[in-house]
Amino acid sequence: MKGAVAMEATRRRTQHSANGKASEESQQPQWGRAWEVDWFSLTAVVGLLCFAPFIVFYFVMACDQYQCSVSQPLFDLYRGDTTLLSIWARSPSFTWSAAKIYAIWVAFQVFLYMCIPDITHKFLPGYVGGVQDGARTPAGLINKYEVNGLQCWLITHALWVANAHYFHWFSPTIIFDNWIPLMWCANILGYAVSTFAFIKAYLFPTNSEDCKFTGNVFYNYMMGIEFNPRIGKWFDFKLFFNGRPGIIAWTLINLSYMAKQQELYGHVTNSMILVNVLQALYVLDFFWNEAWYLKTIDICHDHFGWYLGWGDCVWLPYLYTLQGLYLVYHPVELANAHALAVLLLGLVGYYIFRSTNHQKDLFRRTEASCSIWGRKPTYIECSYRSADGGAHRSKLLTSGFWGVARHFNYTGDLMGSLAYCAACGFGHILPYFYIVYMTILLVHRCVRDEHRCSSKYGKDWKRYTDTVPYRLIPGVF
Repeated sequence: MKGAVAMEATRRRTQHSANGKASEESQQPQWGRAWEVDWFSLTAVVGLLCFAPFIVFYFVMACDQYQCSVSQPLFDLYRGDTTLLSIWARSPSFTWSAAKIYAIWVAFQVFLYMCIPDITHKFLPGYVGGVQDGARTPAGLINKYEVNGLQCWLITHALWVANAHYFHWFSPTIIFDNWIPLMWCANILGYAVSTFAFIKAYLFPTNSEDCKFTGNVFYNYMMGIEFNPRIGKWFDFKLFFNGRPGIIAWTLINLSYMAKQQELYGHVTNSMILVNVLQALYVLDFFWNEAWYLKTIDICHDHFGWYLGWGDCVWLPYLYTLQGLYLVYHPVELANAHALAVLLLGLVGYYIFRSTNHQKDLFRRTEASCSIWGRKPTYIECSYRSADGGAHRSKLLTSGFWGVARHFNYTGDLMGSLAYCAACGFGHILPYFYIVYMTILLVHRCVRDEHRCSSKYGKDWKRYTDTVPYRLIPGVF
């Protein structure tokens, strides 16, 4: 759970009926992904399956053919100056050279993930890596993970820098130069892994007790059936695709954009530097805290389906990097005051995001035996049951930033997202898609998380929301 703070107690009680079997699951509050699908959810799922790939193509195409204008393609279509077929014909198609690049990229990340155990935690003070426990699943299981994302990121970027300055195996602009052909390759992988996970859940699930079948094929395909699909002991689909091909690529993509800007204009703008620095800070924070990430909503509650499989392969690397792509076509040089304001907004947002999450992590690790803002933390004691009938206890933090709003970490995240967009100036709307998307995503996640927590904690959740009444912005929402 990423919004409310749940500190899992180690003790566990399993109630048994007279015949020795665990009490009926139907009597226990359900938590995790939905078991049943209403018409609104089904409509949203089918809409996303149909239109999300089109949205990615539209934004990338707008930059490639219309200098990042979002409206011009629509006006041209309306006036009859172009057709959908002509737009499609002008778009670069799949190439085997791009397929080779992408295959090498994914294979290299699989190799780093599976074959290079983490050693960075042995010499980086404060970093938690190596084999770590995840959160308890709805079925009551605790999976182990090889946390080596920071090491993978460091090795990958060290090789990128070494190539750019010494080896010259490929041009630093290779990603930008093959951007649309690589998009087709990413789509192939995204659909392939999503379909494989869907079939695997029926034929050979990793843990059948953590599978959820709604009876609706579209919802099952998009939101996933298996909770933690794995191949072998260590290849975890959710952790790998959440953290490897997309997020490690994020900073490489930005570096490729920077190299292209240098190639085209002979210099790199301060806006491009800001985007690279602020987004690299977010990416490095993700990998530095990858062990903490195992306790967030993506790992703790989301099942693995198209939403994560395709989203991590395509949506994340192509739409989260729109600011850098825009700056290749529009090399904005910000006034010093504007640049400083963007930097401060991004850093303050990051401080709120990181401090809020740190308070939660500290509270959980010390079992409330800590100080937050100079005081002993306050919390709501609550209880819940997992699907196996096991009884557990949790504490919901109401001190520090968690007493300001129930999801104040999201508030900091949104401030950082706005900073990325503001670095591009105000000439086009395209760079601002990210803040619009993140606002929708995080507000929806607030509602989804709280519905889950209400089902999980019952009346204890009501006590919590009475104590901390606002979700994101105190006094507003």
